[in-house]
Amino acid sequence: MVKAENKNLEKEVLLKNLYAPHRDFKNSPLFIPGECTSIVFGEGNPDAEILFIGEAPGKMEDIEGRPFVGQSGRLLNRALEFAELKREEVYITNIVKCRPPNNRTPLPNELAIGRDLLLLDQIRIINPKIICTLGSAALTGLTQKGYSITKIHGSPLTFLEYVLLPLYHPAYILRNRREAPNFLADIKKIKTLL
Repeated sequence: MVKAENKNLEKEVLLKNLYAPHRDFKNSPLFIPGECTSIVFGEGNPDAEILFIGEAPGKMEDIEGRPFVGQSGRLLNRALEFAELKREEVYITNIVKCRPPNNRTPLPNELAIGRDLLLLDQIRIINPKIICTLGSAALTGLTQKGYSITKIHGSPLTFLEYVLLPLYHPAYILRNRREAPNFLADIKKIKTLL
């Protein structure tokens, strides 16, 4: 148990050091002018086996400085419970760390900056067994390939040395309730992939 706690603490320190240069967010390359009032780095267990990656913070996430705390976050929490997973056991972040104006989809250059400046290092430090992308922007931004989320959701891929499970974004499910059973079935696959 002590060894696991030390590893957790070590990864926590590495993540804090990674984020430190961006705390003055308006001078960070991650900053997107407009409505962004904070950089949302991510939260959860730094030694998690499962890493969730969304596209960008929304209004509530920007206000609270935490990922997935609005309606989409509540749906994600319920889906995790359905799959017998706990939010505190996983790590949740976004590829873009700053809220785009009017909650628009992140631009390709914003996805690239988020990926190359922080996300790849977050993945390396956390070193999960499974990466779950939430939505097409996160999937495309991470892999830099033009996958169609409607065709590939729930189908495991490989990214670097990790298992990558593309999932619908919870916001998409809130707008398209008929896809909720697919979303839940895909979430359930996480435990079998572990």
